[in-house]
Amino acid sequence: QVQLVESGGGLVQSGGSLRLSCAGSGRAISSYTMGWFRQAPGKEREFVAGISRSGSSTVVADSVKGRFTISRDNAKNTVYLQMNSLKPEDTAVYYCAARDGTLIRTTNGEYGYWGQGTQVTVSS
Repeated sequence: QVQLVESGGGLVQSGGSLRLSCAGSGRAISSYTMGWFRQAPGKEREFVAGISRSGSSTVVADSVKGRFTISRDNAKNTVYLQMNSLKPEDTAVYYCAARDGTLIRTTNGEYGYWGQGTQVTVSS
C-alpha cells in the first residue's frame, strides 16, 4: 500500500504560479502510475494530469495544457504539479492519486489510492 499527502496549495493571484507536491510513504511511488485530479465547488472531480511510473510519459488535460506540467522524482518519492498562468477557473481542491498498472487513466475510478486534497484558490 501507499499513502499520499498533498501540499503546496494556497491563495494565488490570477496569472501567478504554484507548485503542488505529493509525497508518498509506504510502498515506493515508483510502483505506481500517478495522477492529479481536481474538484471545484458544485462540479465533478476531473482529471488534470497523469504520469507514467518512470516519468517518461505524461498526459495533460486540454483545460490546462500549456500551463500545467506534471513531473516526478522517484528518488524523493514525490510527484509534482507545476501550475503556471493560473486562472480563477483553476480554483479547486487538488488531489493526488495512484494506480496499479502502466496505463495513464483519466477517470478517477481507475485510481485506487488518494491523498486528502489541497485547496488552490486563484483570485481575479
